[in-house]
Amino acid sequence: MPKGYEVERIAVKSEDRLAAAIAKGTRLVVLDERGVDRSTAQFSKLLATPSAFVIGGADGLSEQTKAKADTLLRLSAMTLPHAIAQLVLLEQIYRAATFLTGHPYHRE
Repeated sequence: MPKGYEVERIAVKSEDRLAAAIAKGTRLVVLDERGVDRSTAQFSKLLATPSAFVIGGADGLSEQTKAKADTLLRLSAMTLPHAIAQLVLLEQIYRAATFLTGHPYHRE
């Protein structure tokens, strides 16, 4: 990860415990198939402030959790297994961080 960017994976088994796992003032980004699509440049703006990206369980996330989200984000119109969604999300975070630091990893 480029200098100045840090990623931490936290497994939360219950949505009731989600708020306690996220630092106050952190942007809540919920991954949902009905969320908005973003380009790399648009996605990189989410990294301007500390953000927590939440991937739901096999049955998705509750409407209450989605309502609390600052952003509903879609990685793909297709349903992805959790491990693949995590991998795609991590790669996009890496790509966005390199985009913001001017590294040539990302190409338009």
